Amino acid sequence: MTDPLAPTPTPYSAPSANVVPANTPANTPADADKFPVLGVIAMISGILGIVVGIFGWGLLLSIGGIVLGHISFSRERAAKGFWLTGLITGYVGVLINIIVLVGVFVLFGLALSVIPQLSEEMSNM
Repeated sequence: MTDPLAPTPTPYSAPSANVVPANTPANTPADADKFPVLGVIAMISGILGIVVGIFGWGLLLSIGGIVLGHISFSRERAAKGFWLTGLITGYVGVLINIIVLVGVFVLFGLALSVIPQLSEEMSNM
């Protein structure tokens, strides 16, 4: 039997606070899967690729930032700031690494071309 003094809900009344919608499981937090992990890792990898790339060792980190940025672009559209930062810093890091490595090879080649001249001068002394 129902309580005759209890108010009957109308179809237009607000639902009670402890009602769980039927389409969401009660034990699953709503925002657990929405954290942009790939975007954050892409951003960190791209930034580290630039920082380490100044010394010529960040090429793999920059490529990782580019790859993870593109994957995050396709999976996590809402995290645009993270994956876009990862892509931009990744491409800039690749460019910096290429410039640094070309500079190192040019300087190494110049040093190898100067060594025979220095050895001739040293032997003439």
